Amino acid sequence: MLRTALRNVLAHKARLIMTALAVLLGVAFVSGTLVFADTTANAFRNASAQSLKGVAVSVRAEDATATDTAAPDTATGPEGTSATALDAALARKIRALPGVASVRPTVHGWATLAGKDGRPVNADTNGQNLATNYQPGKDGRDSHYPIKEGRGPAAAGELALDAGSAAKAGYRIGDMVRFATDGPALTKKLVGIVTTDDPQVTAGGTLTLFDTGTAQKLFHHSGQFDEIAVAARPGADEYALADQVQALLPKEGARATSGAELAAEQSAQIAKNTGYLTKTLLVFAGIALFVGVFLIANTFTMLIAQRSREIALLRAVGASRRQVLRSVLIEAGLLGLVASLGGFALGLGIATAMRPLLNSTGARLPDGPLVVTPAAPLASLAVGVVITVLAAWLPSRRAAKIAPVAALSSVDQAPPARALKVRNVLGTLLTGAGVLVMLYVSMLKGTNESNLMAAMLGGVLTLGGVIVLAPLLSRPLIALAGKVTTRFFGVSGKLAKENALRNPRRTAATASALMIGLALITGLTVGAHSAQDAMAKEATQGLTADYKVNYNTVRGLDADAADKIAQVPGVAAAAPVTTAQLDAHGEYAVITGTDPNAFGKVAQLDFRAGSLHDIGPGRIAVSDEFAERAGLQLGATLDAGMGGAMDGGKAVKRKLTVVGIYAKTRAVDDALGTRADVLPYSVAKQFDNLLVKAEPGKAAGLERKIRAALGDSPLLKVRTQEQLVKDNNEKVTTVLSMMYGLLGMAVVIAILGVVNTLAMSVFERTREIGMLRAIGLDRSGIRQMVRLESVVISLFGAVLGIGTGIFLAWAAGGLTATSMHEYETVLPWDRLGSFLGLALMIGVLAAIWPARRAARLNMLRSIQAS
Repeated sequence: MLRTALRNVLAHKARLIMTALAVLLGVAFVSGTLVFADTTANAFRNASAQSLKGVAVSVRAEDATATDTAAPDTATGPEGTSATALDAALARKIRALPGVASVRPTVHGWATLAGKDGRPVNADTNGQNLATNYQPGKDGRDSHYPIKEGRGPAAAGELALDAGSAAKAGYRIGDMVRFATDGPALTKKLVGIVTTDDPQVTAGGTLTLFDTGTAQKLFHHSGQFDEIAVAARPGADEYALADQVQALLPKEGARATSGAELAAEQSAQIAKNTGYLTKTLLVFAGIALFVGVFLIANTFTMLIAQRSREIALLRAVGASRRQVLRSVLIEAGLLGLVASLGGFALGLGIATAMRPLLNSTGARLPDGPLVVTPAAPLASLAVGVVITVLAAWLPSRRAAKIAPVAALSSVDQAPPARALKVRNVLGTLLTGAGVLVMLYVSMLKGTNESNLMAAMLGGVLTLGGVIVLAPLLSRPLIALAGKVTTRFFGVSGKLAKENALRNPRRTAATASALMIGLALITGLTVGAHSAQDAMAKEATQGLTADYKVNYNTVRGLDADAADKIAQVPGVAAAAPVTTAQLDAHGEYAVITGTDPNAFGKVAQLDFRAGSLHDIGPGRIAVSDEFAERAGLQLGATLDAGMGGAMDGGKAVKRKLTVVGIYAKTRAVDDALGTRADVLPYSVAKQFDNLLVKAEPGKAAGLERKIRAALGDSPLLKVRTQEQLVKDNNEKVTTVLSMMYGLLGMAVVIAILGVVNTLAMSVFERTREIGMLRAIGLDRSGIRQMVRLESVVISLFGAVLGIGTGIFLAWAAGGLTATSMHEYETVLPWDRLGSFLGLALMIGVLAAIWPARRAARLNMLRSIQAS
């Protein structure tokens, strides 16, 4: 029986090639993900080890490591700088300890460059734009940053850049570089270009170097640092050294960690971060393999049907059912083994391509060599072989149960009626359960874990039920499509319909593979489109302003910013906006402070009672939602707590009177007051943003004037309403594009399934095709028949998938209603139409080879085929 299995694999190479490709692609996804995860984790570990090279003890300002959007600090110092617990005196004490070879005091900050063309470099990811101090040794060079051109910065008016940043921004030695750390633009002369292996920089960030004194003035106080790296003498115990260093530190504000402990902490964090990505990618690999199961099962079902005479002869000469079963499973195992080996090889290519692909979306992954651990090939082989054998198990059991006489008398038996009835009942129960769960989910609010699990359960049950019901659903839908094909294509169209209906189980399995991919893609598309529509409404809801101005950091706008912009030619109004915490009757809310007169020109509020002009000192308006929540009415007076909770300070009691109630809008938070009432209690004591209204016909070109009026900082964002919508939707668009790419593998496997089914069907119907040719159907008619059959099956899968995806997206949409008040299910008809067009194209393309093969069959030989 082993020789029989080997002979069957070699005898049906052409018929099994598409199945092998499906397994190969699924395994490639799995192996590529595993290798990529190991490679990425190793690259992060190498980068971490490089940064810790020679570091026996690291002393860090504790709060300095906790922020990633502004210069790290532990306390705010005068003039907007910050203070840390690490200073030059502490560095000298540590250097004097026995066992210390050297210390490296470092200042950390962030600096965003403006390119030579005036455009900001990496302005939206300023957390990757590193800035630090250049520390020359006795030779005048810093070993951490080797000089490529020029020299290191040595004066307040100088800086150095890494080679990649200089090239990206278009600067050369001697140029004046414009940059910003946390506010207005600054300018310094470029005196040096360095190289670096810092992973954040090599992954697309920038590096700016200042002399130590300048870096301290920019980010802290003179003489203060964020980190002191300690190198130990040979033979020194770094744990004991860490304890000695810790004893020198103040009780609060700094912590000493041994290099080994720091490496272990970073390694654990790396494993956690890469684990999330690995799990996500493996989910999509699982979807691809699940789709491949339909192709494998379909292929072996058809092969067994075509080899029924051969199986009968084996049974007649003494082969037992167990031997027949074993033969088919061995055949599947060999196919899975060969395909898995090819899949693992392809997976190495996928793993290599993943890093630059993800980095193009802003992932910032470090570079490193490809890492292949034994677990990756072993897991790939196991997955490929097990999936193939499991998918072939039911067809092999069906083959083993066929009686020899029945097999000799019939080449292709239709599924038993009772089996289809059981399947239909099971499918109805599964689908009904799934629909009920999803209807329950549609009434839930919030995306907590239990709600998400309920949505996943409902989605799985619904998809599973539709898959099981597919043979039943195929008859009416394909019959309807058949009327169209018959009307427009005559005999070829009618034959295509009959061929698709001949074996509903086979047709359903072929269409289900495509249905799964399109259901997931449709669900994601409808959900993402609805979310984008809601975010677009919320981003501009209540706004009539032409521009929104703010900094791309936690720093706010200065108090005179509104006056500066109001004086710009073409500006009709500029309304400053700030926010603070408000406690009214135990209900916490956010109050917006502004100039009511100017605000009325840049925003439009729907007042249910009172008006914008009633707002003044001690008089506020509240949203209808907050009024209901806090039990407030027009004219109510309350002792409200202002500030405190947002900045860790103590709330201050203020007597406020409610003079207006307006419909909730994103332009204003829960309450609205004057800027004089709110600004003193805001976190930064600065304005969050400015809303600018242009004079009629003068909005175009106003952006440059606004930037110039505020110092043209690279961190300054001046956005129109269209840009606000685009920025809000950008992340959703990026994630959706990645999902399309990941689910594309499942669609490709589904296409292979259509090709394989048609090709094997043509072989199965060789005699029938010969008879059709004999009674007058020409070669073009044969090609058209096969092509239309492919299109009908593909459209059937598309209709099922799109319909199921829309239902799942609608039912799960309510989970986002609490975070998006404007959310409602919106169908993107253009995208849905393109999915149907994609299915039509898949049907046409998948039929090219089978249709050509069918048309080239010799008429007389085909009639003689058994």
